[in-house]
Amino acid sequence: MKAEDSQKLIAGKILRGESPLNLEMPFEKLEGFLTLTESFYVRTHFPIPSIHKDAWWLRVEGDVENSFAINYEQLLELASTTIPMTLECAGNNRSFLEPKVKGVQWGLGAVGTAEWTGVPLSILLDRAGMKANASEVILEGADGGMLEDPKSPPGQLKFARSIPIEKARADVLVAYKMNGSDLAPQHGFPVRAIVPGWYAMASIKWLQRIIVTDQPFTGYYQTIDYAYWKRRAEVAELTPLTEMQVKAQIAKPAEGDVVPANSGVRVQGTAWTSNGEITKVELSTDGGSTWNDTNLLGEPKPNAWRLWEFNWQTPAAARTQTLIARATDSLGRTQPVERDRDRGTYMINHLLPIEVEVR
Repeated sequence: MKAEDSQKLIAGKILRGESPLNLEMPFEKLEGFLTLTESFYVRTHFPIPSIHKDAWWLRVEGDVENSFAINYEQLLELASTTIPMTLECAGNNRSFLEPKVKGVQWGLGAVGTAEWTGVPLSILLDRAGMKANASEVILEGADGGMLEDPKSPPGQLKFARSIPIEKARADVLVAYKMNGSDLAPQHGFPVRAIVPGWYAMASIKWLQRIIVTDQPFTGYYQTIDYAYWKRRAEVAELTPLTEMQVKAQIAKPAEGDVVPANSGVRVQGTAWTSNGEITKVELSTDGGSTWNDTNLLGEPKPNAWRLWEFNWQTPAAARTQTLIARATDSLGRTQPVERDRDRGTYMINHLLPIEVEVR
């Protein structure tokens, strides 16, 4: 990437890392249901690959009857669909964890919603003809390199994740457009996967291989990283991250903002979940002592966030007020009050208070 292009990307976003490039949207700049492409957060693990679409091929192989490769123009000739979907980095909100942990110190803005256009993955799997014993689909990107982690394999590795066959066939896209335009390099050009309802590490960028397998995938980013401890009785097992957790976030006012006393202040934010819809967002303006239902905006859309707002009548006297948002979904799941430490540095959806000054 040219230096001037890098500076252009950073403009208006919070720099969380230069090599590899990680950029966060200031969440208080939330303006509407769809996040502008230029405002959308950027998460990379390795340098952004330089790929010319005329030289790109996607291979479908593994436990299939007919392995094949397809180029960009051929992909565009297949039936396509467009869906709005929220992508959230699995480490979003990591900077709020106490004690501090390793990893990119995301605040609230490693999340966004865009319209994605692409070919249903099921079309490619049907063309390949999966064998009867197939159980998972591995998605591999062109991005790769060597890691300093002593737990990583020696030499070069590619960023790859797997998803169950059932999920792969249900709603996964092989996407080539974001908000109506070709993918930008930092968002996976020429093609990326979109895995609705799952944390964004599954939506592999710079997609180059689709591998059908009859064995559980145990790659680095499936088992060592992007995994958490799941307990079965008293036994804790490392388990790959999958579905996003129910969550609400406050965009405005932001932490530390000053709001006028004895006035109506509009509190705004978003909430999201997976495999359901947001049915209620509550707001507390007194640190959790009392709760009020907010107004949900628009219509619910599968695996996409819901905007909400609340008209807050601020206190007459100057003071510090603690605001907390809490979401509930159609499956009855509500944000937990406390952090589940079995989740390590990921899946952060406990209640996050913010403080504002009333003057």
